[in-house]
Amino acid sequence: MQGVLRKTLTIAGRDLILETGRLARQAGGAVLVTYGGTMVLVTATASQEPREGIDFFPLTVDYEERLYAAGKIPGGFIKREGRPSEKAILSARLIDRPIRPLFPKYYRNDVHVVATVLSVDQDCPPNVAGIIGASAALTISSIPFAGPIGAVGVGLIDGRPVINPTLAEDEKSLLHLVVAGTGEAIMMVEAGAKEVPEDLMLECIITAHEEIKRIVAFINEFRSEALAMGLAKEKQQVEEPHLSPDLENLVREIATPRLQEAIYTSRDLKLAKQEREQRLESCREEIKELVLTGKEELVAEQPDIPRLVNDLITKIEKEIMRQMILTQGVRIDGRALDEIRPITCEVGVLSRTHGSGLFTRGETQVLTVTTLGPISDEQILDDLGVDETKRYMHHYNFPPYSVGEARPIRAPGRREIGHGALAERALEPMIPPEEEFPYAIRLVSEVLGSNGSTSMGSVCGSTLALMDAGVPIKAPVAGVAMGLIKEGDQVAILTDIQGIEDALGDMDFKVAGTKNGITALQMDIKIPGIDRSILEKALEQARKGRLFILDKILATIPAPRPELSPYAPRMLTMTIDPDKIRDIIGPGGKIIKKIIEETGVEIDVEDDGRIFIASTDAAKGQRAMEIIQALTQDVETGKVYNGKVTRITDFGAFVEVIPGVLGMPGKEGLVHISQLANERVEKVEDVVQEGDYILVKAIGFDSQGRLKLSRKEALPPPALEGGGRHLRRQGRDGGRHTPGNKRQR
Repeated sequence: MQGVLRKTLTIAGRDLILETGRLARQAGGAVLVTYGGTMVLVTATASQEPREGIDFFPLTVDYEERLYAAGKIPGGFIKREGRPSEKAILSARLIDRPIRPLFPKYYRNDVHVVATVLSVDQDCPPNVAGIIGASAALTISSIPFAGPIGAVGVGLIDGRPVINPTLAEDEKSLLHLVVAGTGEAIMMVEAGAKEVPEDLMLECIITAHEEIKRIVAFINEFRSEALAMGLAKEKQQVEEPHLSPDLENLVREIATPRLQEAIYTSRDLKLAKQEREQRLESCREEIKELVLTGKEELVAEQPDIPRLVNDLITKIEKEIMRQMILTQGVRIDGRALDEIRPITCEVGVLSRTHGSGLFTRGETQVLTVTTLGPISDEQILDDLGVDETKRYMHHYNFPPYSVGEARPIRAPGRREIGHGALAERALEPMIPPEEEFPYAIRLVSEVLGSNGSTSMGSVCGSTLALMDAGVPIKAPVAGVAMGLIKEGDQVAILTDIQGIEDALGDMDFKVAGTKNGITALQMDIKIPGIDRSILEKALEQARKGRLFILDKILATIPAPRPELSPYAPRMLTMTIDPDKIRDIIGPGGKIIKKIIEETGVEIDVEDDGRIFIASTDAAKGQRAMEIIQALTQDVETGKVYNGKVTRITDFGAFVEVIPGVLGMPGKEGLVHISQLANERVEKVEDVVQEGDYILVKAIGFDSQGRLKLSRKEALPPPALEGGGRHLRRQGRDGGRHTPGNKRQR
């Protein structure tokens, strides 16, 4: 058995420990990351042979949540972990995004990175540990990887960046930021924020990178020591296939003028996406035919030649478009670098939904729909986090017709889940609290057309749909996607990138927020060398673009509608003593079922005594509230009630002071014969009859908890006569109230 290597680095006052050689020794690289009480085992394994017939790098990242890590047993019927939670999918994407650009372009071996969460300390997020573990596992493996990378979380408390905030600090933070990068450059940024200004966001990113440099150096030292102990492997060498110089020159000679003509014509005519793609595809096919005609024998000897020719044509195409942007400041659709495509906004698009918004920007079009429901409709979370439910949800759908494709629709993939989560994060700080707006809120964004940044289109559509639904959001939110072209010292930052610019560019930078600051940010960088000045300029250009889009939204709907849709449930709220909850639930839920059957409402009862009544009919909702009030109302000593006489006995009358509901008895007490009138009463029937309504005062409870009432104390004071020494004798009916004819003496 080989030895075990453990190495420690202190980050934010807590020890980060990397260990290899003890667990998962058959994996290509295996590292146990311990940070505080969080432990994540990360493995990286590659196939022995490259996968044939593919033109992409087959990387898979899985993030395995084990609920035992948080001391939980899975919910549901099966009681074991099933498909990954949304949070697990987002964590897998968080690991994937910064490592993917660091593999050789032509590497075609399957690579599988698995992060298994074994133990969770809520003060030390396992997703950040997973990124560091993936970097370390890849670094000590034989897999070609241009890392390592490091990662940290950042909070913003009292205007200062806080590295890897604890759970208590995170609750006070205005920012929830994860940054990953190499020692030279930032590779990935993911953030949710509460209207954080651009300058503070930039400071937090730069602060994170300084800490990342320490982690990268630490992993490099870890690899060196692991190599010395035989626990790390030498890196596999990947030969990059290439065309012969003569063939490459031929391709460039044929391709360059033809591609220039196709690209510049597309720009001058401002062709739509599909027309431009058709023109460029025809041009590519023509070039391939001209290059390969007469070279059948060479292709037979070197089957990779057609693919390499195609790759070179794509490379030349990108070079032409990038130079057009850098030297002429003009994009393929004729726009200036900071120009946003034409925008239209519509609300109330769907007739019977609770709210809808249609956002169109160029060829990108997103329809977002709001649905309001009772609090019981909130999502139950069965993951490793501390939150158990979520009342605001956003889901994103990307059907194939949105890009002109014909293929089956399957369950949402990781991209759809990631885009939906980004848009959800952008609006979440603006959602009113449950106390002000007691609804579960679900948004669904349907991408109807895609040509760049449908996730930011979903942010804008969400704002339109929420305001159309009458949700009193704190402020409208808009989003814009930024791009970057960098060649040496030449830099061009693009506002509102479309699909082709994302593919040919060096950065995908999505920023969402209000007029006051950023609420969500996602950045993926494909090249090293992105410095502070570039980030600063990109953030400022994004801010201007966001304000431009916000003006378009507010011109369509300047404020949330004052009234909810007639099809949305009306929500009534009340609070009762938690000890009274059993009075409205009843044995086996019998009573609450009766209330629902009689009124047709939905009722949610919280453990703290809050009750939410949802109904599209206001009168029925009010009736349900009255029933609950009657069921939970207590008789207060000293209070006067107008009660109904229910029974007569020799010693007094029983009076119902709180009526029964749903066929159940109300609350009643005894008026003793001595408490019926100011004078002596010989017979109860001389004063009251069964069915009479009389004023009575609650005077307390007997030793067995039975209510005692007094009619005498509820009567008006007797008038004085004879200097106040004698009381006027009252009639037997004095102070008695009957709904019908009054009894005559």
